[in-house]
Amino acid sequence: MARWEPNARLRLVQAAIDLFGEQGFDSTTVAQIAERAGLTKTTFFRHFPDKREVLFTGQQEHGRLLTEGIEGAPASATPLEAVAAGLDALTASFTPEQHEFAPRLSAVIAGHPELRERLAFKELTLAATAADALRRRGVPDPTATLAADLGIRAFATAFAHWATPTNDQPFPTLARHSLEELRRAAAALT
Repeated sequence: MARWEPNARLRLVQAAIDLFGEQGFDSTTVAQIAERAGLTKTTFFRHFPDKREVLFTGQQEHGRLLTEGIEGAPASATPLEAVAAGLDALTASFTPEQHEFAPRLSAVIAGHPELRERLAFKELTLAATAADALRRRGVPDPTATLAADLGIRAFATAFAHWATPTNDQPFPTLARHSLEELRRAAAALT
């Protein structure tokens, strides 16, 4: 095998999702994932600390994009408008390849309690990141925390719709729609 392989990370993710779907998360080894991707175990471990993290790749990048979107919102933006700008930046980064394997990714995560727990942790981390970005904009708590929580709930809901095989709407559109639904629901609470 060549020392450097193009698209190694994406190939490992796709191989892992395929194998998890075929034989289950617990029955799949790192060696099998690397072999399916045409890579070595060493290459796998250059990209991921363990097989679970293959499914959650890009979390730091997601946090960065979310933060940049919130920070880049106009100064006049409301907290939810700033969160919407963050969601735009984040969801626009998802590729056609990710859309293609999103249904299988969702199925693998849904079928394994440890992976659902890891997904919940990712969402909590993104919400904390968004709340921090809002606070830096001068948004006080609990407004910053609530706006961030609504944003990440909208992200999760939009991802679930985006991952549906019959979906043909762009991820950013779905996220904006989900955030607006949550805004209306929160307003109806009063």
